[in-house]
Order: sequence, then structure tokens, then C-alpha cells
Amino acid sequence: MPSALETLVKILKLEQETGFRNTAVIGGLGSFVGNWERDARQQAKRPEHHVLIDDLIQLLHDYDDKDSADQRRESVKYMLGRITGRIQPPRPAQPETVAPPEAGEQESDAAADLPVDGEQQDAGQDAETVEESYTPPPPARDQPARHRALPSRRGRRPALSPEEAAAKLAALQTPVSALHRVGEKMAEKLGRLGIVTVGDLLFTFPRRYDDYTRMRTFNRLVPGETVTVVAAIRNVARRQGRAGRPYLSVVLEDGTGTLQAVFFGQLWLQRQFKRGSMIVASGKVEQFRNEVMMTNPEWELLEREHLHTNRIVPVYPLTKGLSARTMRRLMRQALSDHAANVPDYLPESVLERTGLPDLSWALEQVHFPDSHDYLEHARQRLSFDELFLFQMAVMEARRDWQSAPGQPLAVPDEWLGAALAALPFQLTAAQQRALDDIRRDLARDVPMNRLLQGDVGSGKTAVAALALAIAVHNGKQAALMAPTSILAEQHARNVTGLLRALPGGEQIECRLLTGSTPSAERDEIYAGLAEGSVHVVIGTHALIQGGVTFRDLALAIVDEQHRFGVEQRGSLRGKGFNPHVLVMTATPIPRTLALTLYADLDLSLIDELPPGRSPVETRVLRPVERERVYSFIRAQLGKGRQAFIVYPLVEATDDQEEGQAAVEEYERLRSAIFPNYRLGLLHGRMAPAEKDAVMHAFASGELQILVATSVIEVGIDVPNASVMLIEHAERFGLAQLHQFRGRVGRGEHRSYCLLITETPSEEAIARLSALEETTDGFKLAEIDWRLRGAGDLLGIRQSGAQQFRLTELMNPRLVELAQREARTVYADDPPLGRPEHQLLAQRLQALAGRRGDIS
Repeated sequence: MPSALETLVKILKLEQETGFRNTAVIGGLGSFVGNWERDARQQAKRPEHHVLIDDLIQLLHDYDDKDSADQRRESVKYMLGRITGRIQPPRPAQPETVAPPEAGEQESDAAADLPVDGEQQDAGQDAETVEESYTPPPPARDQPARHRALPSRRGRRPALSPEEAAAKLAALQTPVSALHRVGEKMAEKLGRLGIVTVGDLLFTFPRRYDDYTRMRTFNRLVPGETVTVVAAIRNVARRQGRAGRPYLSVVLEDGTGTLQAVFFGQLWLQRQFKRGSMIVASGKVEQFRNEVMMTNPEWELLEREHLHTNRIVPVYPLTKGLSARTMRRLMRQALSDHAANVPDYLPESVLERTGLPDLSWALEQVHFPDSHDYLEHARQRLSFDELFLFQMAVMEARRDWQSAPGQPLAVPDEWLGAALAALPFQLTAAQQRALDDIRRDLARDVPMNRLLQGDVGSGKTAVAALALAIAVHNGKQAALMAPTSILAEQHARNVTGLLRALPGGEQIECRLLTGSTPSAERDEIYAGLAEGSVHVVIGTHALIQGGVTFRDLALAIVDEQHRFGVEQRGSLRGKGFNPHVLVMTATPIPRTLALTLYADLDLSLIDELPPGRSPVETRVLRPVERERVYSFIRAQLGKGRQAFIVYPLVEATDDQEEGQAAVEEYERLRSAIFPNYRLGLLHGRMAPAEKDAVMHAFASGELQILVATSVIEVGIDVPNASVMLIEHAERFGLAQLHQFRGRVGRGEHRSYCLLITETPSEEAIARLSALEETTDGFKLAEIDWRLRGAGDLLGIRQSGAQQFRLTELMNPRLVELAQREARTVYADDPPLGRPEHQLLAQRLQALAGRRGDIS
């Protein structure tokens, strides 16, 4: 009877969110009982369901009489516990001669509620026969009603010894070939998906779900909705789109109407679509010229039995030779054999505080959910695990990193005051706060591990230069590593100028080292670093080459650190003995997300711009205004300015949707739109030397227009550029668009950011309009995080991003919850030595081998 109970759970959660004021329903929870009881009784199929209903009705009636929020909080907690099975009903008193039921019997009863895989095969069947004989679980409506969101639990879990914990976790490392009828060839196919062990299989989550409980007929489709449909293929044809670009048109019919599915960049699918075949298609409904259509929907051939199961069916990532049916069968088998024995490494106290379900239940429901609410509950638990474990791991890494002493780098107030007075500008209050944080860290014998986060143009380089000067004042060496040679050169110019202005700055030897540094000069720099005559070196990955040896590296600064691999960052740090580390990023990251991804770092924020910098004028435009934009760019070029034109794709074949691409548009712009101007092309597929040459040509004024992809997001400073035109702006996140905007307005000239969008979505246009209203990158990042999730921000930390398979970083509440719980556990027991933390410690140890350097 999921419906009535799910409704009640939602009301109780709303009551939680509103502060237990008995306002979740009009008239209080007691007034809700009548209608709810009727629905619940109709759905109850077993005696124990009626016992639960009786309990809840009494609790709801009593709720109105509670005198305080604390009493109501306890009541809501108890009701949710009863519904989820975490709290068991009081047992009636029994005569002493009657023994209580055994735990094993109770667990057997609980297990009877679980769906049972109907597969029964002979050992000699081959793989294809196994697939054909697969029988799905019985229809959800015919299964015993699952009224609990958690498997039944009898009291607290028994504490496990380290040996028992290790044995349970080791079971997850069982080779996947141990599963029934997984031979060498099947194991090889699974291996291509990264599935080597049973644990890998259990934690390979569906990429989407086909919802056979909410199927829509074509006559009920609404544009803008994302739905799943079942239909027959009526016609398949190859057609030409705009600019002669081919696409595949598949006309589907379901008896109530037709729908056109359009596939760009996938002409090879024509061989797979056969007239009369039934397919399942999932995608966003669109309307074009009064025709209902989907663009590049996800699809698969129909397994007819799913029409009769009325279930939510998982769709997994596949590989050649591995069908969807086989993958579901294997997952069923793995769950049946191993899910119940998966050790739950989250401490009981964490589960109690968060109200999250047990791990084994979550795994069952994320793979074969009984309802959408159960699926969401399961995903929350598994997403929480990813966030929580990552937080614990980075805090442990911080402890290890700081356990060895560093070199204190202290400076007197008088020296710092003279240095600040010598600067050609005054630090903003935010810059001063960041400098104070860094100075305080450097003065300790614990190595600094700090993130300096600042918006575009906020003045991070000035703060970094002062940190470098503090290291040199202490007789030490310092290094600054940037991701591109042009950015390293910009830093070298700016930092050298700032250091020269400081007291004694003329004595500081600052050198630039990149891949293009001539060999004689490179050898000279190598020797200077080894003997200590080079005090500051600024460069690219050339800094971490084998020939680079420092005499006494005490401070390592990494700019735009997410652009470096884990090994590269670790290599720079390894050039010194426990040097202080400062990492910088210009990517605005919401504070909660930053504290999650960078939990091992202290955070300094520069959240204001230096005075006098003019904001960039931003406009959201429609395609019909494109010619006017071109005329405006010509006018700016006539004044001696330069312009960027950014596209989301490198080439048209990059994306499955139709849209403009940099390579094709560069040719069109050069020949037809701006034939009398000097244009350059820049994209990520070019060799590093090619990219550097183009950026140098644009920075020097040799090129007037730079046609590019997102590769120009950071690392190019052209004060003369005054126009940033972004095509298909709806395809970028707000934070990324803000980074593009930051490439202009860096000089004295009035500057403009023009966003052309072809989307009909009012929501997307409203999102883009936020760029017109604010220049606060952190505010935009917060909006983007809440609207689109963290996908656009995940690149900020490669080692963190790859662990968030469920991408629930889109849920700020869950991020904050995981953050709070991890810090609570870590503060209470840093080494995780208590018995209740043994499984968690074992789990973290198992993950540590895959993680590498996460700082």
C-alpha cells in the first residue's frame, strides 16, 4: 500500500521542514486522519498493515494535543520510524513458557516481502538461451505491499571485530566471474564497463529508468515534458537539415497518433530500426511546426514482458555483446546473492540522525525500485554515501599531510606594512583578509593547505605575489605553476612587476620556465634553482620535470589547479620537504560545494572587485538579432578593439543535437561575414603549441577576432578585447558564461557580453537573464547549482568529481548534511578506532587505493 503511506511521509517531512508547528495540513494533522484512513484501509492487504494503520491513526490524533515543538518532533520521528520499519511496534506480553521468535525467523519473514527473481535455468544453457528464458519479477501491484522504506531491523547492529569487518568488505571483492553463468567472455564484456568484482556490479547504477507505470500515449503528450513512450516504427528515412546536415527521421505510431524521433550524428542507426518493430523511447517532448517530436531520445527495443509488469525498469550502461536483458539478469542475481550481506559501513548514529535507509535496501531499490518515492529515497542514501566518504577521505588526507612539520615563514608587521605601502594600489578588504589568512598559515610549523578562491579580476595574483615575497624574505624558494604557457607568462609579467616594487624586491630573482624555454636558458634556470640563486620560478608543467631540483622549496602555488592531473599536483609538492601549498581558482564555487570538494583545504574568499573596474554590459539576444550583432562587432573593430566569438562545439559531429560548431562557423565568418578582418581559430583538439601560437597572436593584436570553444574560459588576458559573443548560450552553465564574460572588460575600454540563444524554453531564458542582472560570480554559481546541479562545476576537482556517480551534488541540502555528519564523526573519532566505526574505516581503506593524491 505505498500510495497512502507515501502521502503521509511527504506530509510528515513537510511538517519537519516547517518547524513542527502542526501546519503541514490545514486544520492540523488530526484533521487529515479521516480521508487518509479510508485510503490506507483500502490498500492494506495484510493484517500487519492494519496494525500499522491503527498505530498511525492514534499518533495523528494525539499530535494535535502536543504542547511543544520538541514533543511534536519526537512524534514525527516515531511515525516515520514506524513507517520505515526502523522502529518496531511494541510486542504484546507473552507467557513465560512461550519463547520469543528467533531472529533468523523474523528475517525470513522480512525477506518474504522482497521480489523473487523467477529465473530457473539448467547449468548447461548457453548465454543466448539464458536471455530468452529470463522471467521478470511479478507485477508490482501483485507483490506484497512494501510499506516500509527500510528492511526490518531488530535493535542496534552488533559491533564487528576488525576481522569480521574485513571479511564482509572482502566479500565485495569477489570476482564477477563467481556469479552463476558468468564465464570468461562475459567477464571480459563486464570488464569493459569497469565491472571486475561483485561490488563493482552492485555499485554500477542505472543511467536512467523506463517507467512502465507512467506510460503516455501520443495523444496525451505535452511539449516540454520528459516522458517514456512505447510505439511501433512506421517509417525510417535519412533527411537533410539546415546547412545540408544529414539526420535520421524515425516516425513512430502507437494507435493514438504519430511522433517523429530525430537523430543527429547517428545515421548508422538506420540499420537497427526496422519497420514494424516496437521500441521504448525516452526523451523531452518538443513541438515543431505543429508536429510532436523528440530529438535524440534514448531508446531500446521493447521487451514485451515489461508492458505487463507495470514496473520501473532500470536501464544500464552497456557494451558490445552485452544486452540490456542480460545486464538486468546479472544485477538481479548479484542482488539476490549478495545485497543482504553487504555490510553497512555508515555508523548507526549517522543513520539515526539522518533518517536514511540501510545500504542493502537502498541497493535493491536503486536497481529495481518499487516506486518513485522509494527510488528517490534510495538515491539519497547512496548519494549521501559518496559525499560522506569523500569528506572523510579528504579530511584524513589533510591530517596525514599536516602530521609532518613544515617550515614556518613569519614576517614582522613592519616589513609587511612597508610591502603593502610599496604596491601601486591598495588591497581591497577581501584581499587583505585572504592575505591575513595566508600569513597566519605560513607562520606556523604545520604546512599550509589553503584554497584561494576569487572571482574574475578580483586580485588573486597580488595576494599570491605577497605570499611568494614572504617565502623569499625567509630565505626560501617559491614556485607558481599555471596550466598554460600564456597564463604562466602573464603571471610572470605581473608577479615580477609586483615583486620589484617591494622593499628589496630588486634582489629577488624571478624566472619563467615553460616547455618553449630555450635549452640554454632552461639549464641556467635548473642550476639556479638547485643552488638557490633563483628565488621564485613561475611556469607550466615544465616545473615538475625530472631535471628540476630546488635547494629549499617552501611554498608551492598552483593556479587553476583543476586543470592539472593528480600526479602533476603531487609532483610539484614533492619538489620540496612538506612545503606550504596554496591553490587558486577563478571558478566561482558556492561555499557549501567548495567546502565539500575541498574539505582538506582551508578556504579564503576574495569576493569583491578592485575599485574602478567597469562592469561588462550583458545582453540576451535572439537569433534574428545576429546580423545586428555582427555590425556592432565591426564597429568595435573599427575603433581598434578585438572580439571573441564562442561556440559550444568543435565540429558538427561532436554533438547529437543540431547546432553551430567552431570549425564550420570559423570558415563562414572568415569568408562571408568578416572577410576584411583577421580571424583566428582556437579549440581543445589543437596541439598545445598551436593553441599557444593562436593565443599569442590574439594577445599581441595580430588577430582581431578569435573564434573559439570553451578553451578560452580561463588563461587569456587581452585588455584590448571589448566584445564577447557567445552562440547557443543556453548550452553553458551560468558560472561558465560568467568566466567567458571575464575575458573582456580587463582594460580601460567599455565592454560587452552578448548571449545568443535559440531555445524556446522560458526557464532557460530566465536563467540566462540572471547574467544581465548581476556580475556576482558566486551568486550566479549558486543559481546554477540549484537549477542545473553541479555538473558544470564538477571539473573544478577531478579527483572529487569522478567519485560522484549519482551527481547528487545538485542537492545542496544533501551536500550540507553529508558535510555536517562527516565532520561530526571525524571530530568525535579522527582515527576511526571505535568499534562502531570499524566498518567505515575498512571502507575508507578499501577506497584509498583508488584515490591517489586528492589535495
